Amino acid sequence: MPVTLKDVAAAAGCSVTTTSRALGGYDDVNEQTRERIITIANELGYQPNVLARQLQAQRADTIGFVFPQAAHQPDDDFFSLLMKGISYVASNNQFDLLVSSQLTQEDELRAYQRIAAGRRVDGVIVARTLRNDPRIKYLKNNNYPFVVSGRSAPDEPDDFPYVDADSQAGIRQVVAHFIGYGHEHIGFISSPPELAFTEYRLRGYRDALAAANLPYRADYVVHGDLQRESGQQAAKDLLRRHPQMTAIVSSNDAMALGAMAAVQARGKQVGVDIAIGGFDDIPLARYSVPGLTTVRQPIYHIGELVAEMLIQIINGEAPEETGILLEPKLIVRDSSGQPL
Repeated sequence: MPVTLKDVAAAAGCSVTTTSRALGGYDDVNEQTRERIITIANELGYQPNVLARQLQAQRADTIGFVFPQAAHQPDDDFFSLLMKGISYVASNNQFDLLVSSQLTQEDELRAYQRIAAGRRVDGVIVARTLRNDPRIKYLKNNNYPFVVSGRSAPDEPDDFPYVDADSQAGIRQVVAHFIGYGHEHIGFISSPPELAFTEYRLRGYRDALAAANLPYRADYVVHGDLQRESGQQAAKDLLRRHPQMTAIVSSNDAMALGAMAAVQARGKQVGVDIAIGGFDDIPLARYSVPGLTTVRQPIYHIGELVAEMLIQIINGEAPEETGILLEPKLIVRDSSGQPL
């Protein structure tokens, strides 16, 4: 089995990127480190991939990230945390980060097409997958390096490199938590149907109900747009139609915070009259009053992992894992209230 760049990096105790740059003659590697890496590579009999080296000679040492349409909304802390993780890894590996901001899905797709056609970056990160995602289809058809923050929808193949949190397990945890507190009438504020993770989170809601032998009621589910105002309106509608409802779980924290506002506007107390739960654990979740019970997905770490995976691909290395699914964690705060 041929020796890979990763084998040389492991033997040298260096990162794959540092090893690649040392062997490629880049001047930002310490001379002593470079000589040690070259010696180890020779001892191991490492033969560089000629095609990969040719591609590296044309490299821009830049990765691209296009802000999706939803990132322009004021409540979406998800993307700021994700980009911080991406930026940290890019900087540590001497890569620049090119960020493009688009207002519509059509503009976003055109941005990927411009980036790929002009080879302005060595690879791109795609975020918040859609059903039958045209961005992924375009990048695959053009053999352009990319990694995705998020999976395909459950009925679509995950035939691309990705990092995601297990949304289904996460929502199942928070709904089961409320059921354990004695709640039987639990509403769910779902995300837009076109998003790939929507079905996973709805399945988590249904799983928890089924495990407790509670019926699933379609009229207990409403869709929002992931923003606070839509969560507020959704909760208002649920509580008006179903006064027996004692808990609401939201597909993200922003909508959950909106649901809290709806409860308070009715003269009710969150955590006393109505329990509220979310998903993400954005910074505001711990500072809301009361603090929001939610599911923590490691957004910053996901950013780190997608950047690391993309840089490996750019360097001509096959990532050890091309599909990483992280376990979320239930964070219980005062919006749960006390057991009934």
